[in-house]
Amino acid sequence: EGDTIGGIITCVIKDVPAGLGEPVFGKLHAMLGAAMLGINAVKGFEYGMGFDGVSHRGSEMIDRFVSDANGKVSTTTNNSGGIQGGISNGEDIYFRVAFKPVATLLQEVPTIDDSGNPVTLKARGRHDPCVLPRAVPVVDAMAAMTLLDAYLLNKATRL
Repeated sequence: EGDTIGGIITCVIKDVPAGLGEPVFGKLHAMLGAAMLGINAVKGFEYGMGFDGVSHRGSEMIDRFVSDANGKVSTTTNNSGGIQGGISNGEDIYFRVAFKPVATLLQEVPTIDDSGNPVTLKARGRHDPCVLPRAVPVVDAMAAMTLLDAYLLNKATRL
């Protein structure tokens, strides 16, 4: 039909060490959010329970820390998406990135020219109806670069 659609990509990052990020400036989720929002066509970013979390009480959302027989620390839930207080907690980091529909439509679109006169725009050529298939490796790469940056910052401040 010459139209386009958007969608959501979910990213899960496993085996992230605890302690990446900072509590005020340099929060890990803010770094990931900035990286994802820098990708073309991205209109939204949420991590952990995100917007769904507002419909729950704090007692339902808190990620309680526990220790196993070997002293390994983990949480009983992962509502925070692996990041608490701006710092990775050792659980899987997960987030979602929302992509808008492509603006280039293969159908007539009424608009105006640079003088304000009505015109009709009709795009030509090959245009993707959805960016999601092409965006998955971009989200992966941006997440990897962001975590590597946080890891290097962590090592540099611990010297």
